Amino acid sequence: MSSTTSTPTAQGPAVLVLEDGRTFRGESFGAVGQTVGEAVFSTGMTGYQETLTDPSYHRQVVVMTAPHIGNTGVNSADGESRRIWAAGYVVRDPAIRPSNWRSQGDLAAALRDGGVVGISGVDTRALTRHLRDHGAMRVGIFSGEAALAGEQQLLQVVRDAPQMAGSALAAEVTTPEAYVVAPPEGTPTRFTVAALDLGIKGTTPTLMAARGIQVHVLPSTSSYDDVLRLQPDGVFFSNGPGDPATADHEVELLRRVLEDGIPFFGICFGNQLLGRALGLDTYKLTFGHRGINQPVLDRETGKVEVTSHNHGFAIAWPEGLPTDQPADTPYGPVRCSHVALNDDVVEGLRCEAVPAFSVQYHPEAAAGPHDAEYLFDRFVELLTTGRGTRAQA
Repeated sequence: MSSTTSTPTAQGPAVLVLEDGRTFRGESFGAVGQTVGEAVFSTGMTGYQETLTDPSYHRQVVVMTAPHIGNTGVNSADGESRRIWAAGYVVRDPAIRPSNWRSQGDLAAALRDGGVVGISGVDTRALTRHLRDHGAMRVGIFSGEAALAGEQQLLQVVRDAPQMAGSALAAEVTTPEAYVVAPPEGTPTRFTVAALDLGIKGTTPTLMAARGIQVHVLPSTSSYDDVLRLQPDGVFFSNGPGDPATADHEVELLRRVLEDGIPFFGICFGNQLLGRALGLDTYKLTFGHRGINQPVLDRETGKVEVTSHNHGFAIAWPEGLPTDQPADTPYGPVRCSHVALNDDVVEGLRCEAVPAFSVQYHPEAAAGPHDAEYLFDRFVELLTTGRGTRAQA
């Protein structure tokens, strides 16, 4: 739900109301008015500008666990998309003033300009512990005149808001028109990839282009014929917000890709959709994985990567089958290639009979870490081997 704002320079009391009735009071930070969304916490100590501009945070109110936010300001280079997508922002101690040679403005002003209602002075440790114990839930931030209403009235506003489960949001964040990200000057074009924008971050096609891939970024509503017209060497599905159970159009498109043996790579939402295309289920995590310090085991190399995450849904591995054993699918065996070490969540898939793989986390990882950037090289290797052959029953 979009925020409603009043005078940008106004400051004053603000209140945060969770759908279970718990309330936190603080000061207005950013735009003044009211906003509702799903309360989630991010454990990143840096990269707040990249977090705010990640379309995966659409309709989410982000609680920052690091206490000091805004120290490095904001700039025109670090945004991952054309706007701030977070529905609201919660911090404990905002910077009094930014201090960084790259800074071109302060965070509070960027939030005001983007119409993003926030709150500061909140005990974010207590709020995070509450969400960790009770799970992600709907929340509202109210400031200015909106904060003057009674708590029961504000609570009802929160409880009337839509839940994340069952929400189809990719069409709300996707590009309205197709565009191309070409390899930089001096880098020869080796491959053409059709990238379905489900909430893509700008760094993703940039990293592919640096490897000689001409990336055609397509709206999420694109048809399989739209993809084939590009005569792509591969297909990519991006990260994005919402419930993967709602993405029937994208799943059917992906099944056509698998049937024709076109190399496929998916990230985050794209990983969940590969799981659905293969016949696996998805489910909502209690509080999700968000931040830039999540440990993941790559079973192919045996290495543990520190990775960047933002997902509230995950792939359900077949009941009773260990994740180190392959699952049977209509497209041949599939393996859980990566696993989260904190809670054993499936963090990646690798198909054995069709040229397709995916990961749940963000290997482009602006503003870091960069442990998983090698996955783009793995995609290039898959493109180099060409089209696969579907296993015959």
